[in-house]
Amino acid sequence: MYLEAALRNIDNMPQSTFDEIVEKYVEMNIAHPFREGNGRSTRIWLDLILRKELKLVIDWNKVDKEDYLLAMERSPIKDVEIKILLKNALRPIKFDGKKELNLPTGLVYTKGKI
Repeated sequence: MYLEAALRNIDNMPQSTFDEIVEKYVEMNIAHPFREGNGRSTRIWLDLILRKELKLVIDWNKVDKEDYLLAMERSPIKDVEIKILLKNALRPIKFDGKKELNLPTGLVYTKGKI
């Protein structure tokens, strides 16, 4: 019951600015129903929304894993930290003329990076 209402609320949240998108991302992270795999799936979800709405993506290689996890842990109370962390890793979508060169990288963890 809670999950259904939470997802309906998240679906109705605006997503036209970076701040609105990150606020929606924080709410989705709170609502997620699975113990494992949520971080990876919600990062891909975030990338897809940013790509669609703002033509931007997060360069996850520029996001320190420990900083990210701490910021996400605190984000339900204060989302400023996660917004700054992610904003500093934003980059425009790159095209080679026909196709997008940026692929979702939300699944990649390397050397303390997300």
